Amino acid sequence: MKELIKNITEIYSPSGREDEVRNFIISQIKDYVDDYKIDKIGNLIAFKKGRSGKTILFDAHMDEIGLVITHITDKGFYKVEAVGGVDPQTLIGCRVQFKNRTGVLGVEGETMEDLKNNSKNLSFENLFLDLGFSCRTQAEEFAPIGTFGTYTACFADLGDRIVSKAMDDRVACAVLIESIRNMKDSLNNIIYAFTVQEEVGLVGSSVAGFNYDIDMAVAVDVTAAGDTPKALKRISMELGKGPCIKIKDAASVSDISVVNKLKQAAQANMIPFQFEVLLFGGTNAASYQRTKSGIPSGTISITTRYVHSPNEMVSMDDVKNTVKLVAALSNTEI
Repeated sequence: MKELIKNITEIYSPSGREDEVRNFIISQIKDYVDDYKIDKIGNLIAFKKGRSGKTILFDAHMDEIGLVITHITDKGFYKVEAVGGVDPQTLIGCRVQFKNRTGVLGVEGETMEDLKNNSKNLSFENLFLDLGFSCRTQAEEFAPIGTFGTYTACFADLGDRIVSKAMDDRVACAVLIESIRNMKDSLNNIIYAFTVQEEVGLVGSSVAGFNYDIDMAVAVDVTAAGDTPKALKRISMELGKGPCIKIKDAASVSDISVVNKLKQAAQANMIPFQFEVLLFGGTNAASYQRTKSGIPSGTISITTRYVHSPNEMVSMDDVKNTVKLVAALSNTEI
């Protein structure tokens, strides 16, 4: 499964530009599902028939955070803006990819005092992008204003721990792909929604479930880790302790029936799990709660260190147990 995660995280597909990763996912699942479609906004919706007449939707968003070019200088440097939750602190000296070209982010400073102050107070106002061009004409020809970019991929295998850009949320896409390929039979009908533009406002999930009669929706996403030195005191999620069953985050409170079914499925199948209360952020579960007359919704999270950085770290044990939990819920009476 590491090879699958490596391949899918290295794909360039920021929010609103998900074509490449969607095509990859189709190539991985098309022979294992009963049907699939691409909706008008770009979500990939796949189906597996069950026996119970009940339907569970599992969601994983395909997009990743990135940058967009907003201005080009006479000397061929670029100014950029965030696409999703990009912290400027992660960008200084960082390599980024625009189309098939790698660039570097630097910080402005005309005096040592300016440079010191700007480095302490990084923002998109004082950062610039260098793609190696020497004039505006070259820069505009290659990457005009409005061109999107992402972190340069660098997958690293550390044994149980693996590191890459875009674990958020490609690792969950890999979980659903693996679940689809491994599932030979399911009690419930399953809808797999690979959604667009989560990072810019839960856009794809706001419409992904609208045309279907869904009894339960579960977002599969990442969550912050509380197990590094002097991490946030009020979060307890740790790498290697199993998938997280979300209780709440800043965007939604998980439906108690979903929480209980996930707990039941984990316990019945001896899958280690932990509960998650996140102080910030949100997942696509918030959208499904508001779809039509409402869908009971919750989230399975994979604990991730250094979220929204170029080097997000997860545990393969957690990933494999998340695959097991998706399969277990698929075969649980709801």
